[in-house]
Amino acid sequence: MKTEEFDSGRSGIQVISRAATVLRSLKEHPEGLSLGQIAAEVGLPRSTVQRIVGALQTERLLISNASGGGVRLGPELGALAEAARYNTAEQCRSLLSDLTQATGETSDLSVLRGDRMIFIDQVPGTHRLRTVSSVGEVFPITTTANGRACLARLPRDIALERAHSEAGRNGVDFDLQEFSAMLDEVTKTGLAYDNDEHSDGISAVGFAFEDLAGDLHAISVPVPTTRFLRQKPEIEAAVLRAARAVDKLMQSNRSK
Repeated sequence: MKTEEFDSGRSGIQVISRAATVLRSLKEHPEGLSLGQIAAEVGLPRSTVQRIVGALQTERLLISNASGGGVRLGPELGALAEAARYNTAEQCRSLLSDLTQATGETSDLSVLRGDRMIFIDQVPGTHRLRTVSSVGEVFPITTTANGRACLARLPRDIALERAHSEAGRNGVDFDLQEFSAMLDEVTKTGLAYDNDEHSDGISAVGFAFEDLAGDLHAISVPVPTTRFLRQKPEIEAAVLRAARAVDKLMQSNRSK
């Protein structure tokens, strides 16, 4: 390979990497950012950011902010994200089925969006008394096993900021220190719990993982509390096996 060809390829890779960095800088700012703010976030010259943003706008991966003075993530990126989430649900479907078969309980797959969890797939349990939620239903992050599992995977300051935001919106008293200690335990064990905290009579255990797009998902098993207390060790063991299976699946996908 000629030197100029190598340099051209290296330059192309750098442009892609910088474009990805710009897109990620807007991920946590749905209201949009100005070019100067993006430049400060990613540590690039404003002129470089302006060229990258222009190219991304041409592809509709970024669009101008309706209020003016900046850009935000565009509809084309949203379409790609939807496709990625569908693939994640598709790939995890058999793992949800295995988990339900092992426990007899409902298994849920959800994705973290801001300070909410959105259910994207579910395999109902086999018991007459079982817990079932609708795909697309929105759940809180502070009182659910899936929400807590995802929060534990975030930088602690971001996790507490989102949790505090949700608690304030719902008018709930919130002890940040106590909640942070709970997240420490989730990080240590890999499992998060909801002990009758979101819905009376229902408890849950779950774990979180990051998909190939960098989105945080959670798999959780909600169970009527009386049955959960009797079968907790068996359910925990099955959930931990599912967590190892998901980790293996994601590692395999990343190596392809």
